[in-house]
Amino acid sequence: MPYLSSPGQPASAPGQGALTRAERLAAALDDRIRSRGLTPGEPVGTLESLRAETGLGYATVSEAVRLLRDRGVLEIRPGRGGGLFVADPGPVVRLRHTLLGVAEEPGTVADAIELRDHLEELIDVGAARHRTRRDVADLRRLLRRLRAAPGWDAFVRANWALHERIAAISPNAMARAVYTGTLGHLGATFPSPDDAAGAGYREQRYQVHADLVEAIAAGDENAVRAAVARHNTTT
Repeated sequence: MPYLSSPGQPASAPGQGALTRAERLAAALDDRIRSRGLTPGEPVGTLESLRAETGLGYATVSEAVRLLRDRGVLEIRPGRGGGLFVADPGPVVRLRHTLLGVAEEPGTVADAIELRDHLEELIDVGAARHRTRRDVADLRRLLRRLRAAPGWDAFVRANWALHERIAAISPNAMARAVYTGTLGHLGATFPSPDDAAGAGYREQRYQVHADLVEAIAAGDENAVRAAVARHNTTT
């Protein structure tokens, strides 16, 4: 698996930005499934076989598998004869893939932004209602990553990773699929601010996201709605 054969590899590879090891492994596994044309129900391996192949720790491999499970790519089967298998892409996953394809058409970026903005409150209020301690810990970890991002590209990647994790908490699977289906394309096309304004803009956007995360953590729906309003109007 590219750039994952040794735990001594650098934390990012060319073109990968500030992705974590788990995110890089998830992307490599997803690419393996697609490139080999694996179909639903075919085995992908086990946690132990992935650890042996990559040299990565149990926590990293488990997180990568969880990411792919949440995205509808992998199915985890426990017990004898269990392991990791290609998931059956239900209608929600197919919808997400369709949206990602449509986003490549000219002139659809504005539509994707409008759609995402309209869904933001629904997704974030749902997260506030259903968050767990682990969810909150993950959101705060991703928020720290956003704060520490060394450049604009890393900042945008951290931004979308945070939003994707918020969406994973929401119980509305259809809204979640539509929402997350816009993120990758928007992250790839969002313009970089000039150097003079960039630092101030990033600080402003960080604070908006910090307020949103703390409102979700507190389960304060009114504070979530206020944070979403700032999120969608701050430029």
